Amino acid sequence: MALAVGGALTANAGDNLSEVWVADLGNGQYQNPIIDADYSDPDVVRVGDDYYMTASSFCDIPGLPILHSKDLVNWTLIGHAIAEMPEYAQSEPDPNHGNAVWAPSIRYHNGEFYIYYGDPDLGIFMTKTKNPAGPWEPLVHVHKAKGIIDTCPFWDEDGRAYIAHGYAGSRAGNKSILGMIEMTPDGKSTIGQDKMIYDGHLDNPTIEGAKMYKRDGWYWIFSPSGGVATGWQEVMRSKSPWGPYEARNVMEQGSTDVNGPHQGAWIDTPDGKEDWFIHFQDKGPYGRVVHLQPMAWNEDGWPVIGVDKDGDGRGEPVKKYRKPNVGKTCSKATPAESDEFDTNSLGLQWQWKGNPSALWYFTDATNSQLRLFSVNTPGAERLYDMPNLLLQKFPAPNFTATAKVKFAPRVNNGKVAEGERAGLTVMGYNYGALALESREDGIYLINISGEKANKGGKETVGTDAVKIEPGAEVWLRSVVKRTGVKNPTKKEDYKCEATFYYSLDGKKFIQFGSKVNVTEGHWIGAKVGLFCSRPWQSNDCGWMDVDWFRITK
Repeated sequence: MALAVGGALTANAGDNLSEVWVADLGNGQYQNPIIDADYSDPDVVRVGDDYYMTASSFCDIPGLPILHSKDLVNWTLIGHAIAEMPEYAQSEPDPNHGNAVWAPSIRYHNGEFYIYYGDPDLGIFMTKTKNPAGPWEPLVHVHKAKGIIDTCPFWDEDGRAYIAHGYAGSRAGNKSILGMIEMTPDGKSTIGQDKMIYDGHLDNPTIEGAKMYKRDGWYWIFSPSGGVATGWQEVMRSKSPWGPYEARNVMEQGSTDVNGPHQGAWIDTPDGKEDWFIHFQDKGPYGRVVHLQPMAWNEDGWPVIGVDKDGDGRGEPVKKYRKPNVGKTCSKATPAESDEFDTNSLGLQWQWKGNPSALWYFTDATNSQLRLFSVNTPGAERLYDMPNLLLQKFPAPNFTATAKVKFAPRVNNGKVAEGERAGLTVMGYNYGALALESREDGIYLINISGEKANKGGKETVGTDAVKIEPGAEVWLRSVVKRTGVKNPTKKEDYKCEATFYYSLDGKKFIQFGSKVNVTEGHWIGAKVGLFCSRPWQSNDCGWMDVDWFRITK
């Protein structure tokens, strides 16, 4: 298998290492988070000596990111399983904030990789491939339902197959329970009715995120309980996939600063001698970041995740630990961040807030630049409502994002068309942007801000404006810093502040506009990126050329 996918992975071997967060400490140890970015609800599968991870993507496209690692610490983004969301898998128009692709599971079966996810409004979807770098097959609507989430497939030795899952109380009208559905061995449809297999209302409220395995004749389900930002990791076992299940708390925050800790994946090393657990922590505006924990099996047959300091069978997350023994030394690697736009494709780190149109952008490899065309999206009066935002995840608590751009608004009959805007944005429920705007008498630099966008909050434009010469190169910058308490121990402790700057020579940067208290988005962390928009419809448009986009300290 490793040889079959090796060619697809080679293209990513030269990705630049992050300047702002590297988990591999270079001394045989790693630090958590292993990925300090918003890869919510991570799941991992090992095939040979290769590890593959996927995560929730909600309405962002491309969806279902695929990451690769050789040692569980150093990860590279190699592709996505959903290039475009088909109409039959969309419940609402773009951007459908917080909906669509929830909590996937990735598995390897009969020579193919499978990913299942639950859409809280439509049901269970599946895609598969022989090459995890893609392409992946079109989505199959395996089971139509409302309220089913956090799906995990399981193929048993007797040839029967199942899907373990949770329920979204907002749609199902009931939560804190787990269910099971039998499916056809080909994984494309279900058999019979959905059945509740565990009721956690009394002992494990808000149990969800079911991941199913088999070991020593026991069926195991790993499920977090107690809520995303405040809960613990529960493990259940039974002699039958249908239960009854007995449950045990095997990891909680304890005395550490890792709130949650929430759902993830049990994996082992290629020699089968070590067990590990990957999970996420909710850090508010920074999203749901990925941690790696050691895992061991006690003499009583139950696992313990993290370090069990007091011997009560319940571990705590580690901050630093020795790297997994995979029999080799692996190079440091991180998911892509900066983009020089010197190829015919966008970097894999970029996502739109819905299915992109060919009319939105041009990757101009000849001139090593990205051209974003202004887009009119009727009804989208705020940046938050526009599907043509080109964004990527926050890569660390503190970082600087800089883009070198040139704005060319539409000129019609010798007059500049008013109202086109293009620039740099930091996007959450609270957001800000530094934009170039076309006006009757020329181009102006302005700042934009929005608050409580999910509650209908209005977008405002600052009163200050700086006139920019037509055709001038402009450097747009946002400096993101973590604020709040010094030693955070809960989600609410993570605060985020973005300050915007501009430069006309790439050397002297001038602060512009007010600082923005950035917040998370709908089930996701805040993002940073680019946009180009207009408020009118016509037969042509202006654009913004982006020479490069860089993430630095």
